[in-house]
Amino acid sequence: MPDPLGPLFDALESINGELTGFAARLARLEDAGAVRGATKQSASGEEGGSDSARARGAPVVWHKVKEEERAELWTEFTAWVIRMADTYELTTEQLPHACWWEHGAVVAELTALWTGWESAFGNEEDAAAGPYLWHDAWARGIERIGRSWLGECTNGYHQTKSRTVWGTDPAYRKKIIEAGPPGAGNSGPATPKAA
Repeated sequence: MPDPLGPLFDALESINGELTGFAARLARLEDAGAVRGATKQSASGEEGGSDSARARGAPVVWHKVKEEERAELWTEFTAWVIRMADTYELTTEQLPHACWWEHGAVVAELTALWTGWESAFGNEEDAAAGPYLWHDAWARGIERIGRSWLGECTNGYHQTKSRTVWGTDPAYRKKIIEAGPPGAGNSGPATPKAA
């Protein structure tokens, strides 16, 4: 009679092997980070090196990017978007050719996909899961972008959405801040009372 716990022990052995591999990879990455840190320190004479050196795959928040770095980073990002649009044969229903860069949410989504791509494909130590997971994120991201247009810009030219811009009215922000969070005992939404 076969051991009923045999498959469990086999699975545990497999998990242990994966954890051992991850631990070894983490140690190599930590060693590489220490070497890069020492190289930056010796080259610049300061701990940590230059503030302008962005690690591949590091998040990009466009309004926080230093002015002197923005043009070069935008050029790199734009080249990546165009290359991906051609590689994945995107249609204007998925990503409007005429104006994608004029929509902050689309730029944010594409930026996240770009930095994820850099991380997934720029890491020689990756165990191959990164590229697969990136492709899953790409499919979901492009689907979200396509849904967000609702046909407004897919006809070959940009149409500004008819909407109220929230961030341009200081009185609006003040009104919300003064109202306070829900249940704070002010004019905000009432907290349900126990019966």
